[in-house]
Amino acid sequence: MTTSPSSSTAQSPDLDWSQVRETINMLTLAVSQVECTMTDGEKSITELTQSFTYIANQLQGIVDTESDESAEQQLNAIKENAASIHQKVITATIAFQFYDRLTQRLDHVKRDLGWLSDLVSNPQQLYNPESWKKLQTDIMSNYTMEEERLMFEHIMNGASVESALDIYRHHFNENKSDDDQTTDEVELF
Repeated sequence: MTTSPSSSTAQSPDLDWSQVRETINMLTLAVSQVECTMTDGEKSITELTQSFTYIANQLQGIVDTESDESAEQQLNAIKENAASIHQKVITATIAFQFYDRLTQRLDHVKRDLGWLSDLVSNPQQLYNPESWKKLQTDIMSNYTMEEERLMFEHIMNGASVESALDIYRHHFNENKSDDDQTTDEVELF
C-alpha cells in the first residue's frame, strides 16, 4: 500500500512548505496519468482487435454464402453482414478516437515532466513557492479533458495514485454512459 502525498501548499505556502513535497505531488500526478493511459490503451487495443476479428469473420461469411440459396436469400445475408460490419467499423473508429486521447495525455505528461525538470534544475526557482504555484497553474490551464483536471486537483489535494485513479475511473465511466449514444454519423478521419 502506498502512502498518499501531502497536499500542495504552493498556493498558500507556510513554514512547512517543501519543494520535495511539491515534486512528489507532481511525480504522483505523472504516475497516475501514465497508469490511466496504459489501462485505457489496453481497452482500446482490445476493442480494435475484437472489432477487426469480428469484421474478418463477417466478411468470411459473405464469401462463404451458399450458392444454392436464392438470390434474395444471398442478398439478405450480405445486407445483414454488411450492417453488422458497419456497426463494428463505428466501434473501431471510436476506439481509434480514444487512442488519440491517450496520445494527448502522454504528451501532457511529457510536457509537465519537462516543466518540472526545468523548475527543479533551477536553484532560483526550486525553493520559490511562487514558481511551484506557477507550474501547477500552467499545468492545470493546459488540460483539455475534465478527467485530467479532476485527477490534478485530487493529487494536489494529497490523494494517492490509487485514489486518483478511482476518481478518474468513476468520472470517466459516468461520462461514457451519459455520452454513449453511438450514431451512424461518426466521422471517419
